[in-house]
Amino acid sequence: MKRISLLYVLSFLFLNASIPAVLAKAPDTAKIAFASTRDGNREIYVMNTDGSQQVRLTHNLADDLYSTWSPTGEQILFVSDRNGERDLYLMDADGTNVTRVFRKAAHREHPTWAPDGKQIAYEKLELGVWFIYVATIDGSHEEQITQGRQPAWSPNGTEIAFVHGRPAEQQINRFNLHNQHQTLILPLNEMLWMSGPAWSAAGDKLAFSWNKNPLPIPPGVAPGEAFVVPQQWINKETIYIINLDGTGKPIRIVGEAGGRSTAPALSLDGDALVYQQEIDGYIQLLKITLGNRARIQLTHTKFFFQANTLADWFDPAYALPVSPQPQLLTTMWGKVKKK
Repeated sequence: MKRISLLYVLSFLFLNASIPAVLAKAPDTAKIAFASTRDGNREIYVMNTDGSQQVRLTHNLADDLYSTWSPTGEQILFVSDRNGERDLYLMDADGTNVTRVFRKAAHREHPTWAPDGKQIAYEKLELGVWFIYVATIDGSHEEQITQGRQPAWSPNGTEIAFVHGRPAEQQINRFNLHNQHQTLILPLNEMLWMSGPAWSAAGDKLAFSWNKNPLPIPPGVAPGEAFVVPQQWINKETIYIINLDGTGKPIRIVGEAGGRSTAPALSLDGDALVYQQEIDGYIQLLKITLGNRARIQLTHTKFFFQANTLADWFDPAYALPVSPQPQLLTTMWGKVKKK
């Protein structure tokens, strides 16, 4: 047993020592990364937080999406099917130096960074079932932690929020990486169609999309039988924020009528939120100020069902140099290292 532990320790130290320093440059102003189909397929773009200067980063015939900034803003982790199956890739903040994270291909999506910048979490499809995994950023180690989708790593590194359950019963759970306990953000009987958890920078709130209205089941439909869900009901899905200390009910943030509002991402200063909504048949990105609820439309593309989706913020004013955080080492190789 000691021999195996020593081997893990030496392997972990060697792998960390062999990772080259990141030389990429982070943006010097706040940016939003997102996916857009304006050029025919999904590509990664960045823009200023007012919607100006929209710049394409990826140039590939495949789909590129689910972009997420590293804690320092020097790299972007994203999903691409450029090798036939959706998997995780890294690139510098300017779109250069694209590399695949894992040598062994698998269907991986929806990545999120640990705040130390050394680990990531993501969803992985195995035999038709989605699981949440954590891994080192170099792809050398990965470990399954629970069944679910859409992981979001907490700012203090101790928890991962994620979605679990069938579509009509989707719940948002918090997975404690220290003791593996799971906590629902709301009582089970209040959970309906929840998705897209996103942490506040302080870690005290979660934003998410939610349709809290009972699903209208047509007369005569048997349990388990498929039926067409009315678009009017689908459009009732919108954005909420909840305090994680148990005080208060979820607060509805987006109140405008129209298409469903999903995929929230909070600004690092906590003052605003960006989300996606269907407007006149096109999915656009919008920003809403949390104080006065003023909103502006950030994207305006309108051509052949174009969609602008899956936004993520970066702000250099709130970026800190990444340093080792032993409390994040919660996976098998991390536990061995601490012994």
